[in-house]
Amino acid sequence: MRRLLNERRALSTVVTTLIILVVSVLLAGVVALYAVNITSTRTQQESLQITKQRIWVFANGTSYAAFAIDNVGGRDVIIDKIQVRGVETSWSSVYYLRRSSSFSTSLNPPATSGHDWSSFQYTDTQTGSFSQASADLPLASGDTMVIYIKNPGSISLNDIGTTIGITVFTENAQYYVECNVETSVTA
Repeated sequence: MRRLLNERRALSTVVTTLIILVVSVLLAGVVALYAVNITSTRTQQESLQITKQRIWVFANGTSYAAFAIDNVGGRDVIIDKIQVRGVETSWSSVYYLRRSSSFSTSLNPPATSGHDWSSFQYTDTQTGSFSQASADLPLASGDTMVIYIKNPGSISLNDIGTTIGITVFTENAQYYVECNVETSVTA
């Protein structure tokens, strides 16, 4: 009888093996989650904010889109392309200005003809020398870029009052904003 009791108290080899396997898998899962958590919190994330978007149409049919891009993420980005109303913008029609900080005032429309980008007063208080883009535009972390696009997305006088989408593409993401088309004519 003693022999029977001793055999019943021990765990079988199958149960022991299963317990060891479950414990090792759980420990491996905890280690994997810890590693993912450490690496994801230490990597820098890309984050852009598109603000101050405006689209103007002049009486002669010329149009301009303007907006500011603030790089609020922890890593530098490259702006691959810009679309207005779903139409990709040619870099030759893009004018940009890099700034080390953001600004709070709204953007001004450029002049209808003979516009001088070298000393353009883009807000009521700030003047800058804009460059014409020729390829993808890098934007450092913490910096702001002011962008003007001449004749974007086939916008005409008939579009005044409609909502148009502007999309900025980077290597990892796309950023979308909308704004109403307005006239640049004032009384």
